[in-house]
Amino acid sequence: MTLKNDQEQLLEKYVATFEKLDDMLGDELLSPLAWQLAVGKRDEAGFKRWQPAKVITEPIALELLYTKLPVLFPRLFEQLLLSYRWAEVDLGSYRLLANPPGKDLSGFFQEITNDPGIREALIPAGFVQFGRGPDIDYDPVCFDTKSRNQGSNWRIVKIDHEEILCNYRIKIVAELAPSFYQLVSETIVRANMVAKPPKG
Repeated sequence: MTLKNDQEQLLEKYVATFEKLDDMLGDELLSPLAWQLAVGKRDEAGFKRWQPAKVITEPIALELLYTKLPVLFPRLFEQLLLSYRWAEVDLGSYRLLANPPGKDLSGFFQEITNDPGIREALIPAGFVQFGRGPDIDYDPVCFDTKSRNQGSNWRIVKIDHEEILCNYRIKIVAELAPSFYQLVSETIVRANMVAKPPKG
């Protein structure tokens, strides 16, 4: 029996927040990725609930990802990518983009770079997207790789997508956390304050 390290325990708590903060519904046509991760039977509306999948991904997958990106992610985020697969999930103050099922991280790369207008503005300016604003907010949530602090972490910022697409300008509208570790910790605290409705 192996003891879990602090990062593994923290990530387990973080991933457990998904079902507390999001309805986690999958539709076969509208949300095919969530449908791939769905479990159980359809509800009365035809939806299934999805669950994050615990996986073991070889570290070479990160090396291949980094051949396409100009920066390294914080270690905690790396461990999240290698340890879980999930659909896009709304965590209250931001949405975490999906890390789709697969042997490598090519699905995740596609998720974070699928809007060429935003990608081409963000990456040269030092911002790497991994999320969006909550609900229908399309503003990218990014690692600000020019703000490295202690422990090789970067602050987490939200950027106005309309300023990018209309004015070709980067405008930070909010700092969500000084690091990914802090963002994870705050998400866990927020989820613990949410009273989950009884099933049935």
